[in-house]
Amino acid sequence: MQRYIFLDLDDTLFQTLRKCPDADDPRLQVRALLSDGTANSYATAKQQWLWDWFAQGFKIVPVTGRDAGEFARVQLPFSEEAVIIHGAVILDNQGQVDAAWMAHMQSHLPDYYQKLQAVWQDVQNFAAQHAGYKPRLVNEFGVTWYGVIKHSEGKEDALRRMLDAVIINHPHLQDGSLYWHLNGNNLAVLPDIIRKEHAVNFLLERYRQQHHELLTFAAGDSYTDAPFMALCDYAIVPRGTQLFGRLVN
Repeated sequence: MQRYIFLDLDDTLFQTLRKCPDADDPRLQVRALLSDGTANSYATAKQQWLWDWFAQGFKIVPVTGRDAGEFARVQLPFSEEAVIIHGAVILDNQGQVDAAWMAHMQSHLPDYYQKLQAVWQDVQNFAAQHAGYKPRLVNEFGVTWYGVIKHSEGKEDALRRMLDAVIINHPHLQDGSLYWHLNGNNLAVLPDIIRKEHAVNFLLERYRQQHHELLTFAAGDSYTDAPFMALCDYAIVPRGTQLFGRLVN
């Protein structure tokens, strides 16, 4: 029986120093870098053990919102496919774009592009009038995929003010063409076609053709991880995370 784990990264396998339970713990290990090479994310002793356990018995498929550059700065030895950009792109085990999945995405994404641009104009107008907001469109492989906003305060409350003011009630969010996701200091606006579970399901179908029998696990921390986790046989949710809070409350 072939074992796979579909593994979210940020706030599941590592996190920023600010989110570490003990920022002074000498056992912390660097797990991801900023573009200038500065250490930005760390794994606790428990998270290091978890990775070692996964690496011994599973084929590990990362499933992350990180873009290609951010994913490349993760300091872990991945050797299987990788789902990046919230499911917009799949990389093969050589780090190259999966052509079949890319063709599928590019055939459908133009239907959403003008709607994303319309919402983004409102986002930029709001950011120009209120200090601290940092909106950007994510462009990779010659495609504009989605938009993300951060705030200099680093707090969810500031992003929720923008969410309530210009995003939630926008017609293109109301009709389901786009959706939003807020977790910590990240507010994303995405075309409905870009979802982690779509990419994971695509890979699961491929793996079922390759192997007689599969045992699948998933691990994730946020609301948007739950749908891809539900495709697997077992799910792991870190304590104290967004998804954990929903489950216990």
